[in-house]
Amino acid sequence: MTILRVNSFQNGGKEDVELLGGKGANLAEMTKVGLPVPLGFTITTEVCREFYRTGRRLPEGLMEEVLAALNELEQEQNRGFGHAERPLLVSVRSGAVKSMPGMMDTILNLGLNDETVEGLAKQTNNRRFAYDCYRRFIQMYGSVVYNIEGIHFERLIQKEKQLTGCMEDQQLSEESLLSLAEQFKKLIEARIERSFPQDVKQQLQGAIEAVFLSWSSARAKVYRKVHLIPDDQGTAVNVQSMVFGNMGETSGTGVLFTRNPSTGESVMFGEFLMNAQGEDVVGGTRTPSPIADLQETMPEAYKELSQCARQLELQYRDMQDIEFTIENGKLYLLQTRNAKRNARAALKVAADLVQEGLISKEEALMRIDVQHLNHLLHRSLNTEAEHTVMATGLPASPGAACGQVVFEADTADEWKRGGKQVILVRMETTPEDIHGVIAAEGVVTLRGGMTSHAAVVARGMGKPCVCGCEALQLDEEQMQLSGGGVIIREGDWITIDGGSAKVIPGQLELSEADLSPELMLVLDWADEVRTMKVLANADSPVDARKAREFGAEGIGLCRTEHMFLSPARVPIVQQMILAETEGNRQVALNRLLPMQRSDFEDIFREMDGYPVTIRLLDPPLHEFLPNIEELTERLTELRSTEEETSNERMELERMIRRVRELQESNPMLGQRGCRLGIMFPEIYEMQVEAIFQAVLRCLRDGINVLPQVMIPLVGHVNELHLLRNMVDEIAEQVLGEEKRFCGYKVGTMIEVPRAALTAGDIARSADFFSFGTNDLTQMTFGYSRDDAEGKFLAHYVEHKLLPHNPFQVLDTEGVGKLIEMAVTQGRAVNPLLKTSICGEHGGDHESIMFCQRTGLDYISCSPYRLPVSRIAAAQAHIRMQSELASKVEETSKLEIEQTAI
Repeated sequence: MTILRVNSFQNGGKEDVELLGGKGANLAEMTKVGLPVPLGFTITTEVCREFYRTGRRLPEGLMEEVLAALNELEQEQNRGFGHAERPLLVSVRSGAVKSMPGMMDTILNLGLNDETVEGLAKQTNNRRFAYDCYRRFIQMYGSVVYNIEGIHFERLIQKEKQLTGCMEDQQLSEESLLSLAEQFKKLIEARIERSFPQDVKQQLQGAIEAVFLSWSSARAKVYRKVHLIPDDQGTAVNVQSMVFGNMGETSGTGVLFTRNPSTGESVMFGEFLMNAQGEDVVGGTRTPSPIADLQETMPEAYKELSQCARQLELQYRDMQDIEFTIENGKLYLLQTRNAKRNARAALKVAADLVQEGLISKEEALMRIDVQHLNHLLHRSLNTEAEHTVMATGLPASPGAACGQVVFEADTADEWKRGGKQVILVRMETTPEDIHGVIAAEGVVTLRGGMTSHAAVVARGMGKPCVCGCEALQLDEEQMQLSGGGVIIREGDWITIDGGSAKVIPGQLELSEADLSPELMLVLDWADEVRTMKVLANADSPVDARKAREFGAEGIGLCRTEHMFLSPARVPIVQQMILAETEGNRQVALNRLLPMQRSDFEDIFREMDGYPVTIRLLDPPLHEFLPNIEELTERLTELRSTEEETSNERMELERMIRRVRELQESNPMLGQRGCRLGIMFPEIYEMQVEAIFQAVLRCLRDGINVLPQVMIPLVGHVNELHLLRNMVDEIAEQVLGEEKRFCGYKVGTMIEVPRAALTAGDIARSADFFSFGTNDLTQMTFGYSRDDAEGKFLAHYVEHKLLPHNPFQVLDTEGVGKLIEMAVTQGRAVNPLLKTSICGEHGGDHESIMFCQRTGLDYISCSPYRLPVSRIAAAQAHIRMQSELASKVEETSKLEIEQTAI
């Protein structure tokens, strides 16, 4: 089978994205529908994969195919590649399957050399323009192909501007640009010890290789890791005839979003620069003008651009991000793609597109990036707090953040690893700063607009960002920022508000945001679609109230140990644990019982009519014990002073002895969970009595109570059988006749592998299984989570020994197999058995997909993850339905083929 390696824009379309990459497929699509696209062709992603398979070399015969495609461009435009009088110039750009803005390399104006630059000057009757293109090309080629840091070229430009008294690049004269071209060539020769290539075919091959190599650059790898893009997907390379936005005041370039990427408002949003090339806009080296100003500057071009924007939205049924160039008044479209947007905008755009009839509710739900929703409830400035504004820039990405100022991406990354909150402040960010942007709470740049690298990347990550803050001055040598009469040094705190674009000295109080109307609408759609219930983990009435606000259909996990952690209760819990007789222990339990009963009662009232799953005490007792070093230190003090009293000394000695008796070599596998309830039955008896006393009080007040008692850490059916009998007996004693109004359930948390393997036996005594995937993961892998995450898991994931951190994304191949086995076995003996997972995996969209496939009844997650989980559950159902439909279609095709045979 022949693999397509070079494809003209006149062939293919958006459906060919896997082969042509996003940019190439969209350029072909725009060409097909008659939009003004410069001619060109795509070198496919298959070539990139072959490039890496063969030791980073271009496949044999590829350049002949490229030159043949280039020949077609020459004939179409009556120009020649390398022709001295009518030179054809091209751009060479990357184009991955999934958009990776700024992460790979681009070269413009390729085809210029000492001879063709003069031909371009004569052809355009504009020698200054020709040499502006030439110096740009040499600079980009040197940076991209020869890896010469851009600062070396920038220093030469700054020096030339100082010599000639120019403030801006576009003020440089023809002579200065010619001089810079020569200086750039000398810089390259000094660095690589050979001359800048004058052979245009050699230039082209070098550029193609460099773009393919940029797929494996450090910044591209970091971006793919964050956005879960496969490393073997590869990038295409797009070779396109140049059009020039730097030919004078009737030319320009810009970036247009068909809707506002921060708010989702249906108005054109973007920026442009006159007499500039595209890198000037997205690179952040000049501060552009808002797209609305183009209507006055070039009304005809603006009108045509508006029409193209609307056509593309209808064509793609989604908001678009469009790059355009105007050459001597004529509009050209260089790229379109589905636009990056923040979570708030994504919801509004999805809701609006449904209301406009362009997409269905199901399509809208599938377009929501649930990981994005983690940032949806953007924090904002507390409006009551007084503050001084250092400066105001451009509102590039909404939300507020506080942090300590750092000026380097490496510092941001290092300080973040050390547990600090940081704000990254840069003159402008480049793709090499990606790790610093990831580490930072927010980003400030002094230059660049709302489509610059910093703005696009921060918006995509849901991070606050203020761009184009030109009122600030950054002294990189002194490592300080100044503005508004305030000086900020590295390590000082600032607060930024990406919505109002304010930069504020100091650490201000931030307020949490409310749910937007669009989110509520999309959540309603999700609830209509999904089949799996979504419950919350809540340990207090406040948590329960918040869970209901976020749409929880009950409480899937109430951890009773968290109720013991208040300062007023810890001493009583310690008294209970350290008691050496059952009688002394009962005294403490009698004090705890009304506290537990009150907690349960308040939670039941908040969750009126919804199930509440209460897990009996689970953690090892050592978590509640007083610190033995502090006890020993106090005893030493007593013995060395006159304060000593025999009673206090004896009590301290008793406590120290008791703490030592209760210490365990491996407490996470020791006397905890149901083992604790069996060895000290009075503890579980107190908790169960408190539960049913609370049930009784609520029943008498007309509250619809649906309690579920969860026995933790069961490994053998006998453990559950024993403790279930205890629960049933206490329910009978406390509720009496009222028991018939309370359909309570008793189940277990499956977190021991043996429990999963013997689930058929355990299900005979259980009404429900809740999979505690954190402990189940620890015991299945043999990992201690704290040690694993602190010492080797990051290394394992980075070196692909594991696909994900299994504590964040469920290990479907190992832990998942145990869950599937337990569900199958359990339901075989107890068809009414309810199954679920709780913990962090209940808020992870990939784990939720596994739960849908496995047929779990519900998931449970923290209250603030509920919106994510509700939408992820709907997406999982839609994906399942789509997969089933595809299987049915494949089966039908196979049957038809067999019938035909």
